[in-house]
Amino acid sequence: MQRPETTLFMLPSVDGKISAGDADILDFDVDLPKIKGVKEGLWQYYALEKKTDLHSLNTGRVMAKIGINNRKGEPKKAAFSFVILDNRPHLTAKGVAYLSKWVKKLYLVTTNSRHPAFKLKLRNVEIIYSRKMDLKSLFSKLKGKYGIRKLTIQSGGTLNAELFRNGLVDHVSIVLAPVIIGGKDTPTLVDGESLHSKKDLGHVRALKLKKCTVLKNSYVHLYYDVLN
Repeated sequence: MQRPETTLFMLPSVDGKISAGDADILDFDVDLPKIKGVKEGLWQYYALEKKTDLHSLNTGRVMAKIGINNRKGEPKKAAFSFVILDNRPHLTAKGVAYLSKWVKKLYLVTTNSRHPAFKLKLRNVEIIYSRKMDLKSLFSKLKGKYGIRKLTIQSGGTLNAELFRNGLVDHVSIVLAPVIIGGKDTPTLVDGESLHSKKDLGHVRALKLKKCTVLKNSYVHLYYDVLN
């Protein structure tokens, strides 16, 4: 394989939502611990998260949403590394500096030549810049140039859709939270552009169930191979 082996690892509700609503102020990490019947088994997701790959892919928007730009103090140095896609940018210079202190290595991927990370000159921050985002080329570079062999994906629904449709997801590992969220504009596991024609069915990815584990407190862990 000329790219990392990838696993999408997420915590969706039974109806596939990955947030409690359509506003950035709403976030599962903050909101689910407040919901009776859901909070009791949430620890199992975080226990499984600790067993994921040492390289994780996410977005600047998600980092901003969880408050990375506003965190203070010195974080405990982690053994894992992040690959963060951030074009807008959503990360501030302060946020990038905090991530550099937290993770072993930060690979910041951007099409924004004015991203604040360029001015920081941090030793463990590798900026991967290109004028246009090419996910297949990026993943090839992550393995060929940077030696990343396995990668856990924990990004938002829009990027997840692009990754699936480019055949860049090999496994799906989801922990179903026992809750129904609802809301047509609430982010789901996979969002992105809808299919419009029979021809578009070529973008559909079938899955092969490899493991189903019933956890405590009505949680379920499902593990699939993606039939790319």
